[in-house]
Amino acid sequence: MRQLEAALKAAGDRSRTRILKLIETRDLCVCQIQAVLGLAPSTVSKHLSVLRSSGLVEDRREGRWIHYGIASSGENPYADGVLALVRGALDRDPKILEDRRRLQEVLRTPLAELCAVMPVQSVSVPSASRRGRGARKAGRRDRAHA
Repeated sequence: MRQLEAALKAAGDRSRTRILKLIETRDLCVCQIQAVLGLAPSTVSKHLSVLRSSGLVEDRREGRWIHYGIASSGENPYADGVLALVRGALDRDPKILEDRRRLQEVLRTPLAELCAVMPVQSVSVPSASRRGRGARKAGRRDRAHA
């Protein structure tokens, strides 16, 4: 019962649902997710931590970056059902469509440039939300990628 509750709670949050919809088709790093959602790195990392601990998301290291994708390990027996529900939902939702459009813009920026130790708002990605996008300390960014 606890595993079902964890998966439902994780997927039930608006930001975490948006993250799941973003990583449905490809793995993304924290910077890419942050650039699309307009959230602080620590906020995105916290959401990813909840998704990972619920068994919905898994991570893999690639150089200095950690990429997140839909879990395939089967840690949570309810994850497949919850992920199937999310996969089949919201494809025509305006916010999800906007996230996907923004993701295409973000993917045009080289990962090293996007994730450089500088404020994300200096990366040229049109119509970016400025909420939660202040200057970051290098240590905070390093933790997001460590």
